[in-house]
Amino acid sequence: MTVTFIRCNEQHVKELQKIGTDTFIETFLDQNKVEHIEAYVKTAFHLNQLLKELQHPSSQFYFVQVNGEVAGYLKINMDDAQSEEMGSEALEIERIYIKQSFQKQGLGRYLIDQAIEIAKNHHKQDVWLGVWEHNSAAIAFYQKLGFVQTGVHAFLMGDEEQMDFIMTKTLN
Repeated sequence: MTVTFIRCNEQHVKELQKIGTDTFIETFLDQNKVEHIEAYVKTAFHLNQLLKELQHPSSQFYFVQVNGEVAGYLKINMDDAQSEEMGSEALEIERIYIKQSFQKQGLGRYLIDQAIEIAKNHHKQDVWLGVWEHNSAAIAFYQKLGFVQTGVHAFLMGDEEQMDFIMTKTLN
């Protein structure tokens, strides 16, 4: 298995839209109303929105490929691009998704490790992310990697407000 980590640019926007939409639906459709998923995907993964995010100097998207096929992606934010005010010493993992067909192969951990390496290269002290309070498998995964719950924030899924746990890992 050959794993590659590729930084996305504007030329990747359609592929980013597809992997973003597909993995979000795979992950959350069973626990949410279809109309809420559709509303979120329509906005969050609209080509213009993704282009805007790709062009932000403090946001970065990456693909993880397995044998040349996109298996998942990562979005990180620093400084003013973070979705919560966490300060200049923090890096946010805003999105980390792996296609179901590629899960349980260590790719999630691989992406977390890559995000931590990027944080260290930018002299960040903390890496943080938001995870849905009902996503117990993801919470357990992040805890296993040394993340601890440090807060909560609201996440809108359609017109429904959901709670995300903010989980943080302090770097050495």
